[in-house]
Amino acid sequence: MTYSKESQDRIKKIQGLKDAGVICYANNYTGKQDISELRKWAFQDLDTLIWGSLSNVYQTAGRIMSLKSHGKLAFAKIRDHSGTIQVCFMRDVVQFNTGKPLPEGERTSYNIVDKIDISGETKSAYKIAEKFTQVGDYIWVKWDLFETKHGERTLLVNEFQIMSKAIRPLPEKWHGIQDIEAIQRQRYLDMVMNDETYEKFKKRSVFLKSIRSFLDNHGFMEIDCPVLDNAASWAAAQPFTTHHNALDIDVYLRICDEIPLKKATAGRFEKVYEMSKVFRNEWIDPSHLQEFTMLEFQAAYWTLEENMNFTEKFIKYLVQSLGVDPKVPVKDKMWNEKIVDFSADWERVNYSEAVKKASGIDVAKYDETDEQELRAEIQKAGHDWEWLDSQATATMIDYLYKKVLRPNIVGPAFIYNYPRTMQPLARQSDDNENIVEQFQVVVNGWEIIKSYSELVDPSIQKANFEAQGDALERGDEEATAGDDDFLLAMEHWFPPQSGFGMGIERIFAILMQEENLREVIMFPLMKPTWSEEAGKNKTQLAVSILNKESQLEKRQELNTIAHLSASFAARWGKRLFEMDVATTSDGVSLPMNIQHAIMIKQADSNQQLQELYSIAEKWGLSVVPFTREMLETSDDSVVCKNTQNKKLQDVEYLGILIFGDKKHVEKLTRELELYQ
Repeated sequence: MTYSKESQDRIKKIQGLKDAGVICYANNYTGKQDISELRKWAFQDLDTLIWGSLSNVYQTAGRIMSLKSHGKLAFAKIRDHSGTIQVCFMRDVVQFNTGKPLPEGERTSYNIVDKIDISGETKSAYKIAEKFTQVGDYIWVKWDLFETKHGERTLLVNEFQIMSKAIRPLPEKWHGIQDIEAIQRQRYLDMVMNDETYEKFKKRSVFLKSIRSFLDNHGFMEIDCPVLDNAASWAAAQPFTTHHNALDIDVYLRICDEIPLKKATAGRFEKVYEMSKVFRNEWIDPSHLQEFTMLEFQAAYWTLEENMNFTEKFIKYLVQSLGVDPKVPVKDKMWNEKIVDFSADWERVNYSEAVKKASGIDVAKYDETDEQELRAEIQKAGHDWEWLDSQATATMIDYLYKKVLRPNIVGPAFIYNYPRTMQPLARQSDDNENIVEQFQVVVNGWEIIKSYSELVDPSIQKANFEAQGDALERGDEEATAGDDDFLLAMEHWFPPQSGFGMGIERIFAILMQEENLREVIMFPLMKPTWSEEAGKNKTQLAVSILNKESQLEKRQELNTIAHLSASFAARWGKRLFEMDVATTSDGVSLPMNIQHAIMIKQADSNQQLQELYSIAEKWGLSVVPFTREMLETSDDSVVCKNTQNKKLQDVEYLGILIFGDKKHVEKLTRELELYQ
C-alpha cells in the first residue's frame, strides 16, 4: 500500500500518542446516547453553562466529519448512525481521557489529564483536540448542550477520548466523484459521505424485515436450505462448481431453494420460505449478478389463482412499508421509461394467446420433439437471433416472447398460461395439457417474480427431465438438469402446492429507482485491484451496427464500416494484438492481424442505435460512433461545428461499434439481425 503525505503525518501522530501512553484504539465504550436523541433535549446559553451549574450531562460518540479552530475554541461535526451534531472544545474547559486504565482505588477509572507530553513537547488537552484529532477519527465526548448565536445545537465538551484514529482521510468531495466503480468498491465511504446511500441501505433492512413480517403473519415458517448441492437443477442458469474434499465429490452452489422447500412440504410443513443467497455463474450487467438474494416460498394446497392474489397483496404491502410513491418510473432494457403503478389493479396476460397474437405462432402446440418445425415457423415469420440454430424448443419460445411481447407490457402484470415445454417443474393445466400453471410478474420488461402450481406427478416429472437432458446434450446451456434424489422424494408423496420466487435486489432496485443492481448491494463483488493479470486474457468482441433507417447506398455502408473499424483500431491499437509479427523460415517478419473479429449487424432505427450507445456506456463497454456529419466531410473542424448545432437526440448515427467483454456485447446485440 502507498500512503499520501497526509496519511504519513497521521501515522506519525498516532505513534506519538501511543508513545505518550494514549490508547488510540479503544476496547469498548458504554453509555453512548444517540445523536438524534441529544438534539431533542433542552439546552442552556453558553455563559450559564460555563459559569453556572450543569443542568444535564450527555455523552455520545461518532466520527469527526469536520474540524475547525478559532483561537480558544475548536468546533467539530461528529456523526453516528442516527445523525450529526456540532461539538465545541474550549481551551479552559476541556480535558483529555487517555483511555489508559488507572490502578484500582485511584480518583477515576481512567487517566483524565489537562496536558500530556508527546514527542518531548507538552500538549494541552485543547491542543490534542485541535491538532491530534482529525477528520475521520472516532471520538467520545461528554458534557452539556448549548446553542450558538447562529442557532446550532452544540455539545460543549468537558471530557473527550479518542476511540479510533483514522490513517486515511475522508474524501473532501465524494459527491463529485464520477467513478462508479470506486464508489461501489469503497461503499463504506459512500455511506459516510452520502446520506441518500446510507438511507437506502437502511430501507433495504426495513424491506427485508417487512418481507419476513408479512409471511410470518400469514402462517409461513422460515427454514434453512443447503448452500451446496449434488445437482445443478431447477433454474435456467449455469452453476458455480466446487469440490468437497471430505466426500471427494464435485458439488454446486445452489441456484435456487426450490427443491429443499418442496421436500419440506413432504415432511409436514405446509407453508415454508427462505430468503437466501443464491449463485448463478453467468454474465454481469445492470440487471444480473452472480450472487444475489432470493425469496422463495411453497404453499401446500394453494392454486395458482390464490398465489396471484396473495402476491399482489404482498408486493403492495412491501411498497407501502417502504414509504415510497407506488407510481415508480421504470426504464426497460432499451432504456425507455414508463410509469409503473404498483397500487393499481394488476394486469393479467395470457402468455400463449398473447404471443400468438403478436407473432402469429401458436407456441403452445410445440413440444420437445418439434424443434425444427418451430424454428422454421419463427424464421418464416421474419424473426431471427443468434443461437437460434442450436436452441431447444423451450428456449426458442422464451426468446420469441422476449422479442414480440414482453417489451409492450408496462405492468405490474401477471403473465400466465405458459407452454408446457417451457417449464418442466410446473403443473399441467387440467383444461389443456399443452399449458402449465405458471405466472411471472413483469414491470416494463423486467421479470421480478416467477411462480408455479407445482408438478407433483413423478412420472411426468421424470419424462420432462429426460427431455431436458437431451437438450443439454445438444448444447442448450439453459436447459435444466435432472435430479434423481428429487424424483425419489416426489415418489413418496408431495402435496399439491404453489411456489414463488423473487429476486430481492431487482424489486428493491426498481422501487428505489436504481438502474443497476450493484447500487442496492452494500458490498458487491469486485475484481481485486491488486490482480494485474485479471481479465488479461478475457475473450472480447467487437460488433459494428448499421442504421437501416438511414437507407445508405452499399458504398456508404462499406464506408461506414471502414471508418468504424479504423476508429476502433486507432483507439485500442496494440492492445488488440496477441503477437506483433509472424516470421518466415528465411527471417522475413510479417505483421500479425488482430484477434478480434468485427461482427456486422443492423439496427432498425436511429433511436435504437442511440439507446444501444447509452446502454453500452452504462455497462462499461467501449463505443465508437459514425454520424451523418462524418460521412459528409472529412474536415474534423466542420464536423465539430455542425455537431455543436444539434442536440444529441437529433444526431443521426449511421453506425456504431461496440467493443468489450464478449458476453456483455453478445447479450446487448444478440437480437439484432446480421448484415447482408
